[in-house]
Amino acid sequence: MDSAQHGSRTTRRRGAALTGAIGRATLEELARTSFEELSFDKIAAAAGTGKAALYRRWSSPAELVLAALTDPATGFGEVPAAPGTGTLRADLITLLTRLARVLEEPCGRALRPLIAHRHRHPELFEHVHRLVIRPHLEVILDVLRQAAERGEAAPERVTERIASVGPRLITLEAWEHDHVDPREVRAVVDEVLLPLLRPGP
Repeated sequence: MDSAQHGSRTTRRRGAALTGAIGRATLEELARTSFEELSFDKIAAAAGTGKAALYRRWSSPAELVLAALTDPATGFGEVPAAPGTGTLRADLITLLTRLARVLEEPCGRALRPLIAHRHRHPELFEHVHRLVIRPHLEVILDVLRQAAERGEAAPERVTERIASVGPRLITLEAWEHDHVDPREVRAVVDEVLLPLLRPGP
């Protein structure tokens, strides 16, 4: 495609189509490099648009990153409800499988530099934690509370620390191998989470 054709295509994009292209480019650039290297220049070039389109909507790369991560079209979108399978094991496998798949997408890979370098940008990470990480942790806590009501989990072990164990292990696996095998998800549930949560003396 020559530059004239490219410019014509870019000019025609408006609204959601343009916002989606910018959001995807933002997350792909962030996943590929780091937040320090992220700029409106690079994002605009990757999205095939001009910088003015970005400045009209967002005041900084940090604001754009948050918008892209929370946009249903490009990011994590709406927080899924608890699976409600009826068993703790199946609920946990469902939730952690979802997480594993998302971590392979641009929005999931974009979390890596934000988490790894959270001390450099604490305010940005605080927003990411509040808008993206915390809501998904609440879903796991809800699953654990339901399991405790059914007698599948010890009520005193329904804590944020234990609820975060599964996501942390799956996230680490994704970082190390860029992929999480379904067998690893089941192993985390069967060998780590269920023993931690199981009622007993």
